[in-house]
Amino acid sequence: MEQSAYVTTTIKDQIAVVEFFHPASNSFPSSQLAELANTLNNLNNQQHIAVIVLKSAGEKAFCAGASFDELLQVNNLEQGEQFFSGFANVINAMRKSNKIIVGRIQGKTVGGGVGLAAACDYTFATKNASIKLSELAIGIGPFVIEPAVSRKIGKPALAEMTLDAQNWKTANWAFDNKLFTELFDDAAQMDKALEQFTTRLSSYNPEALYEMKKVLWEGTENWDTLLKERAAISGKLVLSDFTVNALHAFKGK
Repeated sequence: MEQSAYVTTTIKDQIAVVEFFHPASNSFPSSQLAELANTLNNLNNQQHIAVIVLKSAGEKAFCAGASFDELLQVNNLEQGEQFFSGFANVINAMRKSNKIIVGRIQGKTVGGGVGLAAACDYTFATKNASIKLSELAIGIGPFVIEPAVSRKIGKPALAEMTLDAQNWKTANWAFDNKLFTELFDDAAQMDKALEQFTTRLSSYNPEALYEMKKVLWEGTENWDTLLKERAAISGKLVLSDFTVNALHAFKGK
């Protein structure tokens, strides 16, 4: 029996571990994106939490981005904007969180998943964590996640990654371009270092951590509006004949 999708939170001392899962390579339907955004927002009210670890279940894929099944069901501009606002809401929740968010990237990451990694304040990854922005290949673009990705890797690396939409970038490339903060040969090494780092980080003055969080995200105060505008662009493009045909072709593979 196939396991159902979920978002769970486990709290130990000052650390909250938020884990997501979807049987389709940890891709996100709208309902699960909303659940993740709500989970992150609700943790703001838990004063004893200092650090959030964002991770996914399984070994092969960290996140395959948006649900293609749901993308194919979009048939008007309002639905399109609403769908792409899902990742916008999660990124804004991460940006405005009063906790430091540490990402655990154990496997391949595509599209919106790259945006999640970029919106973390610090990331641990394995050498299996190759990344790809494939949106142009299906007639849209990584417009919603672009501000978060560009903030981490810069416009030149974003251009390289986005325009080469068919090919994967290695985890070493992501590390060299600052998307990944630390890189490990395997998950066991990564998890040991992750536990040591988050335990140490959570022992620091929570007020100082929050003030540092605000400094890290200076200049992003317009993202509530910006990401909504970007969602509308993607929502329009997903209705194009090019994108509809490309999605059907992808599904047929």
